[in-house]
Amino acid sequence: MAERKILVTFVGDAKEEYLALRATVAKESEAGVAISFHRTLLAAIDAKIVLLKQSAGFGTHIPRRLFPLKYLQEYGVTNLWKVDLPGYWRMIYTIRQPQRGNSQVEVLEIMLDILDVIDHKEYDCIFGYRKR
Repeated sequence: MAERKILVTFVGDAKEEYLALRATVAKESEAGVAISFHRTLLAAIDAKIVLLKQSAGFGTHIPRRLFPLKYLQEYGVTNLWKVDLPGYWRMIYTIRQPQRGNSQVEVLEIMLDILDVIDHKEYDCIFGYRKR
């Protein structure tokens, strides 16, 4: 039985935000800042990625009826998941099967695309939730 491989990639805004977060943490480190929310958030994202590589369904599944148009239009998602991060931030991702080639050998793998890393306020806005 072949072992399943899970590849995690950041796409779109998530890639830009992740790279910007890494740059911010690097600048803070150079300035001697040892503890910051940016560092905590980056460490949490990296830790969640490790967990997602072990089990793609680690996060909370979002029902199709709650899919925001943003993800349907921009990425054509057929499934959507979220992972909670510190400070009420969220990481939104989708799981997809890669395109298969014509090769005789088939590698079982799952592509996991992280679509967004957003704070609670933006999450509420995208998903249409309101404060009461």
